[in-house]
Amino acid sequence: MILVLMGVSGSGKSAVGEKLSSALGWPLVEGDTFHPPANIRKMSAGTPLTDEDRWPWLDALRRRMDEAVAHHQSLIVTCSALKRAYRLRLGLARSQIRVIYLHGPEAVLRQRIEDRHGHFMRANMLASQVATLEPPAADEAIAVDVTPPLDAVFASVRQALAL
Repeated sequence: MILVLMGVSGSGKSAVGEKLSSALGWPLVEGDTFHPPANIRKMSAGTPLTDEDRWPWLDALRRRMDEAVAHHQSLIVTCSALKRAYRLRLGLARSQIRVIYLHGPEAVLRQRIEDRHGHFMRANMLASQVATLEPPAADEAIAVDVTPPLDAVFASVRQALAL
């Protein structure tokens, strides 16, 4: 099984992914590490990505998930997957993949981005992600509110997945 944690920046994809990886013993694949250097430079400079910027990133991440599916490997993957077209390109509708949509109020997400250090995503870019976001339908993902503390969010995810 592949668990994909999706949502805008600051929603806790990496933090929840790390806890799931530790609890389940599954590898964690950070979607951000699949961005080409040009994307990282753009985001570091505060420039939002375009769809054209995102396609190679999504394709690389899709190849990694395809490899796991082909080898019957379990993974936890973090990826913003903001638009339905991105989720289709990633092949998230496959039966081997479960999607968790992490969401919360923009003010909470902005504060989390401002509080973290060493990440290329800047708080001023959150608005563009929120504007781009096409929330998944209820039959496409399990929605989990990330307003509570991390341990409560993690517990909600585990309960929703029956893990």
